[in-house]
Amino acid sequence: MWWCKAAGVLLQPCCVRTRAHGHRQRICRFLSSSSRPPWRLMFFGSDQFAVESLKLLTSDRNSNERMVENLEVVTLSNDVPVRRFAQQNQLPLHSWPPDDVDGRFDVGVVVSFGALLPERLINKFPHGILNVHPSLLPRWRGPAPVFHTILHGDTMTGVTIIQIRPHRFDVGPILNQELHQVSRNCTADELGSVLATKGAHLLIDTLRTLSERTANKREQGQIGATFAPKINTSMSWIVWEEQTCDQIDRLYRAIGSRIPLRTTWMGRTIKLLDFVGKCHISLSDQRRKVIPGSVSLQKESNTLAVCCKDGWVGFRTIVLNKRLTAVDFYNGYLHQTLQRNTPGQTAEGLFVSRKEGTEVHQMRDSPTLQSLET
Repeated sequence: MWWCKAAGVLLQPCCVRTRAHGHRQRICRFLSSSSRPPWRLMFFGSDQFAVESLKLLTSDRNSNERMVENLEVVTLSNDVPVRRFAQQNQLPLHSWPPDDVDGRFDVGVVVSFGALLPERLINKFPHGILNVHPSLLPRWRGPAPVFHTILHGDTMTGVTIIQIRPHRFDVGPILNQELHQVSRNCTADELGSVLATKGAHLLIDTLRTLSERTANKREQGQIGATFAPKINTSMSWIVWEEQTCDQIDRLYRAIGSRIPLRTTWMGRTIKLLDFVGKCHISLSDQRRKVIPGSVSLQKESNTLAVCCKDGWVGFRTIVLNKRLTAVDFYNGYLHQTLQRNTPGQTAEGLFVSRKEGTEVHQMRDSPTLQSLET
């Protein structure tokens, strides 16, 4: 695909085959594309994070200095927040992959879409396709940057606008970037909401001066590049012997709203909910041997405290077949064991780390973060 520029307008060649005087001929006509806003825009998105950008683009069409002239939407499936928003706001919708794109759009925007765009589609947009990514690229390339920002204790993150390239996610040149300081005790859901709003406004700012930003784009370096894989249930197993109070706290804030933290007790899976953070424990029975996985009930706060690598962490709700308060779980399952006058700790009074979780934990908390290039 090639482009010709004339009088501030990009001309896209669009060739068709015709038959004249018994001979096939190839006739090329030029479809114009503006080199300044307002833009004709195609939006690719799926989840609630993407809705924030789509919402701002939609409202921009009625602003005094509008960046958007025309807006159409592409989704991968019918049951996603972006599609519902488009339907509610009477935006033209396309299924994946879209057809009838040639010459109809100036620029594309991808936000949390979930699929690679082929090169032949990218080339149909004279000003390329922009991507709103919730991290300071090249750190945390991949599908779950917000979760890994919290999981690894990053104190600074941000939003990056890049031009997408074919074949690989999140490696295109950077057009715009904005920093955001991660607040203490912030959850992934809270951070994602803030970055969605910040990213939407950064997108509008980028569209306002797109030609200049494209001319001054900078390539991503490989120094500091890390990969943010999808979260999964294997990450939720706590390894009491290896994880510190701070690591368990970050794990809960990263995935706890979607995947409950888990451990085992007497060979049965326990889900740990309503995390309260680090606990300060003073055991009344000094003969009791405390090891990682040991449990203690804090009656005054209705908290079940569990010993980990460097202290105690607390939970107020336990799921074992059904939801139980810390007091109910203690009285119904642990009381008799913990009240025995024995100096040692028995298996009945311990939460036991699932052995398969150790490898996952070591990979997740390794000081050398996995690079996208590996």
